[in-house]
Amino acid sequence: MKALNIDAADIERIAGKTLLSYGQNTGRKVSQYWILLTLAGIIATAGVAADSPATVVGAMIVAPLITPILGTAFSLLISDRHHLTHSLLTLLGGALLVIGIAFLFSTVEPLGLFTEGNSQVLARVEPRLIDLIAALATGLVGAFALVRSDISDTLPGVAIAISLVPPLAVVGLSLQDGRLDYAMGAILLFITNVAAIIFTATLVLLLYNVRGAAKSAGIEIHKLRGTSLALVTGTVILVAIPLGFSTERVFSEARLTFSAAPVAERWAKANGWKILKLDIKNNMVTITAFGPPPELEAQELRSALDRSGLEDLDLTVELVVGGSKTLPGKRRENQ
Repeated sequence: MKALNIDAADIERIAGKTLLSYGQNTGRKVSQYWILLTLAGIIATAGVAADSPATVVGAMIVAPLITPILGTAFSLLISDRHHLTHSLLTLLGGALLVIGIAFLFSTVEPLGLFTEGNSQVLARVEPRLIDLIAALATGLVGAFALVRSDISDTLPGVAIAISLVPPLAVVGLSLQDGRLDYAMGAILLFITNVAAIIFTATLVLLLYNVRGAAKSAGIEIHKLRGTSLALVTGTVILVAIPLGFSTERVFSEARLTFSAAPVAERWAKANGWKILKLDIKNNMVTITAFGPPPELEAQELRSALDRSGLEDLDLTVELVVGGSKTLPGKRRENQ
């Protein structure tokens, strides 16, 4: 298939947008990047800590992390080692900045455990293959909007679609909270998104013959080595491995939950109790039940699960004994 073509003006526009150290006003572009990223890190951290989806989306729009990622793809394609190194260091420094902001935030503002039960945290600590697929598609849109000036207005939508700053905020909060497992999961999500964007952006730029256009524009390009493309492809494949295991685990736990839930419901209902929560993680089913005295006999549930073929699951039962009582105010008492 014949490659699509862009001209020298497009190359200047692409380089100016993705490379902070290219062209004029580099100081202004660099300061803008770090100021916006700092503000985005604060907004994202506050949004994650407050479990506010709207605030987190706001941080996604402000965050400029997509710039050095696309700059990495562009520099890689034209084999510009100087700008490639600068883009990668800018990306790494930006990531560390956001993590540091989140870490310090939870130190200065001790609001308790940020991570437990927080939907914004839990959504980013167990990435799956679907996240990789979404990141690949988002990278295609972002690169396409980059080479096509007539559709560049879609870039804010790309910023919302890809999760770059929020996972880094989760890393900082999780480290401060002592949840290394959560921090590692959020880092994996960030790396997945970065690798996917670089991979798909490189493909799109190849398709649009960016190397030929850059050469026509007078930009010095060097030989594109197969090892560079292999490294990008290999990184995507590498991150897909743990994502595959995570996806399999999620599906497995969902199947076990589907089997265990009716057993637990029957056990609780027979005694006038109610299941408040049923959760399965790492072959451990945790059930929280609420009801009146006397407490339920957990061994009955253990036996029922065994009969249902779930004998390999460990069981933790948390029984909340209580009830409700209505106490009318004085106005109602006098009626």
